[in-house]
Amino acid sequence: MTTAAAYTGVFPIAPTPFTATGDVDLPGQRRVLDCMVDQGVDGICILANYSEQFLLTDAERDTLLRACLEHVAGRAPVIVTCSHFSTRIAVERARAAASAGAAMLMLMPPYHGATLRADEAGTLEQFRRVADAAKIPLMVQDAPLSGVTLSAAFLARLAREVPLASYFKIEVPGAAAKLRALIEQGGKAIAGPFDGEESITLMADLDAGATGTMPSALLPELIREVVVHHREGRRAEAARAYARILPLVNYENRQCGLRATKTVMMEGGVIASDAVRHPLDPLHPATRAGLLELAAEVRPLALRWGR
Repeated sequence: MTTAAAYTGVFPIAPTPFTATGDVDLPGQRRVLDCMVDQGVDGICILANYSEQFLLTDAERDTLLRACLEHVAGRAPVIVTCSHFSTRIAVERARAAASAGAAMLMLMPPYHGATLRADEAGTLEQFRRVADAAKIPLMVQDAPLSGVTLSAAFLARLAREVPLASYFKIEVPGAAAKLRALIEQGGKAIAGPFDGEESITLMADLDAGATGTMPSALLPELIREVVVHHREGRRAEAARAYARILPLVNYENRQCGLRATKTVMMEGGVIASDAVRHPLDPLHPATRAGLLELAAEVRPLALRWGR
């Protein structure tokens, strides 16, 4: 796999379903993946932050990696998140993902907590070693969670010096401006400028040159309408389609976070439980009701897939 076959479109994050007692629900995970394929996604990302990767054991990660890749079975390209502060562990995760059939890897810059972060040299070297080990494209996740500032100039340099690091998920304040600067400074080295944050700034980011988005799996088929309209030059139609779903996207992003997809998928019969692992708390009943009210207005597939 080389960067010549550029990935574009909607690559949502797969949630990790748990049983009511907090165990990984593998049958539910397979149903999640089947629902996402039926949503018409352009790809699927697993083991990301929205997959609650930070609440999984290493053994659970390994099990989910194998189970997800085997079940998707080539129906959609799969991105596997391999972030870790340790370069050695990130490389091990990358090799395992590539061996299992991942199409791409996603990594945040190396950080641990609020103050332990690699500098630019350490970040570039980690991505270089991961790319050398896996030999498949890398998605660089530029998100406030890491506390690491990645300038557009540094990201463009990274793309030039580590050619497989050619995809970028930009989900920082002012994402559109940063995407525009990255595309201008990186040129042909930038194969895939994406946005994230549940696509809450999608229209501005598409206008800035984003060719893909990485939302949750709550309503990707409706987000895809926006992307396709915009790509094919129908900006007014894209804006109308986006305006229709923006209340739900905003509510998800600002009120619910990663719990939103699970709640909608449980209501839609995709999974049996919307449990999250402590110290995360379940949605407040009033918040849950507000989410489902907005979802019912636009009727995403996740809300009706299993009914």
